[in-house]
Amino acid sequence: MIYSNNGFEPATFLANAGLGRRIVQLKRKEAFFTQGQPANAVYYLRKGRAKLAVVSKSGKEATLTLLGPGDFVGEESVAAVAGLHLATATAITQCTAIRVERKEMIRVIHEEPAFADFFMSFLLTRSMRIQADLVDQLFNSSEKRLARILLLMAEFCASGEPEIFIPKISQEMLAEMIGTTRSRVSFFMNRFRKLGFIEYNGRIRVHKSLLNVILHD
Repeated sequence: MIYSNNGFEPATFLANAGLGRRIVQLKRKEAFFTQGQPANAVYYLRKGRAKLAVVSKSGKEATLTLLGPGDFVGEESVAAVAGLHLATATAITQCTAIRVERKEMIRVIHEEPAFADFFMSFLLTRSMRIQADLVDQLFNSSEKRLARILLLMAEFCASGEPEIFIPKISQEMLAEMIGTTRSRVSFFMNRFRKLGFIEYNGRIRVHKSLLNVILHD
């Protein structure tokens, strides 16, 4: 855990309600905030999974990223000039989060170095993830992009973790995330299942052997 000289602990701050912050519970498909709303609070996801998506003027939706425990969302709320949310954050599963008002978030960043370091570490990690997503989109096949998304949802690392069920997600959403069609996602999912990389019967169980798809040239 990260502590400051005065004993401030970011994890404790983000676990409890207090001045300018409160715990919120969201049901599946409920929005944290929607695109175009005033950006006046940051959320820290403690339990559950969510997605961040944008909608074009023509009504087409694109999923930008998936969110899990330990992720902040709505960080644009701490910009020097308050603006609007550029995307919609929606719960994929039941979620528990701490909602920190813009004013309180700015205060704690300025007054608590331990929290500022914690938040900056998250922003740097998010930036690296966005760069990796861009490289993935530009240079990898849709099959590899799908494998990567499934592994990220299962939170696998290179050393491998026990096989796990990922949160329920539709093939349409997976197609949006990797920039292909639902039929192609269905084709690749069936291939992964036949090769023993996943089990797919209502929910998806990902095996670490799926890494072979990404590592194979």
